[in-house]
Amino acid sequence: MQSVRDEAVLNAIFNPLFPVPTKQTEDEIIEKEEENEEVTKVKQFELEGVHAAEKGDLYAALTAFHKAVELMPERASCYNNRAQALRLKGDIKGAVEDLEMAIKLSNGSGKAACQAYIQRGLIRKLQGEEEPALNDFKKASNLGSEFAKAQVVQMNPYAAMCNQMLTDVLQQLKSGQYQD
Repeated sequence: MQSVRDEAVLNAIFNPLFPVPTKQTEDEIIEKEEENEEVTKVKQFELEGVHAAEKGDLYAALTAFHKAVELMPERASCYNNRAQALRLKGDIKGAVEDLEMAIKLSNGSGKAACQAYIQRGLIRKLQGEEEPALNDFKKASNLGSEFAKAQVVQMNPYAAMCNQMLTDVLQQLKSGQYQD
């Protein structure tokens, strides 16, 4: 069983062009939030919105997310969730505005920021804005997102080529086929 530190060292060796995470991984991020009646209600609205979106009912999803934002406008995840529904609806401008608000409210850290950077990066990538998308994926990667790390490598052809060459050499070494 590898420790998190061992895994980070191996990742740095085998994926030298991946950004090195400086914070906890997504699964390790524990957002400390005081539970009270308001937070419980907002989480309920968010859950209703997620379920509605999964069923394809974007009107109901957006209604629930709007209620969550109205009840707790300082909560980053409300904007992040609403951005997803807005994006699915085709309101890219509104989605980006909500993602920027989520990043601002989260101070660029934590799970909500990580998800917002990923969503904004995907939107930017789809719009052909490669450099800003790459920057968003790097930020999400540094917050622990494995998906974002993969996007960083995928968007860097040189890194992908180097990783492929290293993988090929290691496989040849393992199988005894490597020759100078």
